[in-house]
Amino acid sequence: MKNRIDTTFDRLRSADQTGLIAYIAAGDPHLKATEQIVIGLERAGVDIIELGLPFSDPLADGIVNQMAASRALAAGATTPKVLDCIRNIRATSEIPIVLYTYLNPIYRYGFQAFLADAEKAGVDGLLILDLPPDEASSNADFNAETPLKRIRLIAPTTPDSRIATLTADASGFLYYVSREGVTGERTDVAETLPERVAAIRKTTSLPIAVGFGISSPEQVRKVAEVADAVVVGSAIVKRIAEWGQDPDLAAKLQNFVEPLARATKSN
Repeated sequence: MKNRIDTTFDRLRSADQTGLIAYIAAGDPHLKATEQIVIGLERAGVDIIELGLPFSDPLADGIVNQMAASRALAAGATTPKVLDCIRNIRATSEIPIVLYTYLNPIYRYGFQAFLADAEKAGVDGLLILDLPPDEASSNADFNAETPLKRIRLIAPTTPDSRIATLTADASGFLYYVSREGVTGERTDVAETLPERVAAIRKTTSLPIAVGFGISSPEQVRKVAEVADAVVVGSAIVKRIAEWGQDPDLAAKLQNFVEPLARATKSN
């Protein structure tokens, strides 16, 4: 069966549209809510879900996403329970799911077992923030064959020679981090975005998603001019923190995200 990520980008390309990728932390405010939020985001027009696997030391994340991971852990989220959550989502949804994670939770679970169990649960891709291809290639477990797509991060400071190394090892799509530093909302879009995306395109035919700091329809439209997908994370997670105890949480998030989704399709 063709990977859901590939199918989604094929559909977007055929329609000449840009995709919207939404990040949330699995288990924030609790895992049942995560299931409802994912369905609401899909209804809002989100094309791919990035699901953060809660971890106690998320060094690449800003305070909003750090606190989301902390809330999820406090609510009892564990790696096996997150995989169960994804199985439950798969009962009603075929939206592509990328697990956004650090190596430690996978290493503790067992790398080979995690790959197998994640695939069975319905995961489509992995974005492992602290496992560069050089390290993966030097360890047989980390370099294991898997149908899960391996999403690679590229930063604004990544040299062109390094970009080629990262894209050669990637599958599914590339995630271009448009800002230096950690995750979090910003008020503008990086001026260097067009030239950096163009540099990446010289090395790969994979779709390029752009994220970090995008929070408004205006920013989404600007990024959608050059990217194949726009990633919105902290802006959504911030609302989950604010509305987490509201019984209409999923519906309120759907309403918040719908204008962002429309903005990706308006180009």
